[in-house]
Amino acid sequence: MNDSDESAGHAAQSRTPSKRKDAQRNKEALLDAAASVFVTSGVEAPVRDIAAKAGVGLGTIYRHFPTRADLIIAVYRHQVDACAEAGPTLLATSATPHAALGQWINQFVDFLVTKHGLAAVLQSDNAGFEALHAYFLDRLVPVCAHLLEAAADAGEIRSDLEAYELMRGIGNLCIGADSDPDYDARRLVELLIAGLRRPN
Repeated sequence: MNDSDESAGHAAQSRTPSKRKDAQRNKEALLDAAASVFVTSGVEAPVRDIAAKAGVGLGTIYRHFPTRADLIIAVYRHQVDACAEAGPTLLATSATPHAALGQWINQFVDFLVTKHGLAAVLQSDNAGFEALHAYFLDRLVPVCAHLLEAAADAGEIRSDLEAYELMRGIGNLCIGADSDPDYDARRLVELLIAGLRRPN
């Protein structure tokens, strides 16, 4: 290899990680846009709305996600990851552990809204749905448990709460939120979180 070949090789290598980072950022921006559209319009929202929100062409979406199911699954996993990563950050930056718990649950409720319609999309792929559900539990239950433990240790909430039990209850409160405009699931969830506080 001569010097010019070697320098060209180094240049190509230096560009590749940058391109990968750009591609990853673009994909995450697209998933954020899709999640936002799903929250307001449901998982059956037109793909062109997602493209417009993300500022990309339809071809870009289909290149990353050939089918709607692929996109919904990717949004689901992306939201799970974001929700899991938010827990420690909120605990470190919030005024109190209870405040961190409340903010995290708000994000969890947003995630649950994007989840509506997933089961119907995956009707023909039970194994796929089960894998996603397992991923959801593995990632989020420990985060919720850590937030509950921190708030209990601070004397803000009772100490006999189970993370899975609380998350299941929140999920049940969110059922119907997408089909009844008069049903305010978020308000009920806020009342639930306020009710976790220990009496003075």
